[in-house]
Amino acid sequence: MPTDTPRPLRADAARNAEKIVRAAREVYAQLGPEAPLDEVARRAGVGIATLFRRFPDKAALLRAVLDQQFTEDVLPAIDRGLADEDPRRGLTEVIEAALTSAAEEYHVLTAARSAGVFSAETGARFFDALDPLVARGQRAGVIRPDLVPDDVRRIMSMLVSVLWTMDPAEAGWRRYVTLVLDGLDPTAATPLRHPAPPLLRRPQP
Repeated sequence: MPTDTPRPLRADAARNAEKIVRAAREVYAQLGPEAPLDEVARRAGVGIATLFRRFPDKAALLRAVLDQQFTEDVLPAIDRGLADEDPRRGLTEVIEAALTSAAEEYHVLTAARSAGVFSAETGARFFDALDPLVARGQRAGVIRPDLVPDDVRRIMSMLVSVLWTMDPAEAGWRRYVTLVLDGLDPTAATPLRHPAPPLLRRPQP
């Protein structure tokens, strides 16, 4: 009977995929967003044909890199944030972890942006985890109650966009995290006159 469930990778194929993704992170960090896939294959110790069997194009490889980056750099911070008794501090830790990861792997983000990898689905895991942290802060009275999920998505996009305007190796982006979080404090919040506009789903280039 046919099934749509993906077949698990053989052990050797899984090891090769892992080596390729780790090599890609290293190569992009060292050579920049235009790093050739031939060099990724060389660093991984596999042939270019093996790379393309697992990742048919650059976009597929970059999606795997972003997934690994999220799992290793951001997901542990989300767990810590949810466990923190202070909702505002927990939310701050997650936002800072996401921006730290983006700054450290800036060339990966630049390559992914150029390849049209980013979409609503790309960030779904992050925002699905972030929304409960925001809601918990609202219930505790430390995050303004009129903040909605679409606001959070736009705020994170604005914070990431700061990296395009500076040397990502510097920590200046933390200034804007503080400014944004102060703006989410309900104690001095100005009532919002307009609802959040619908998010536009622009076609990938």
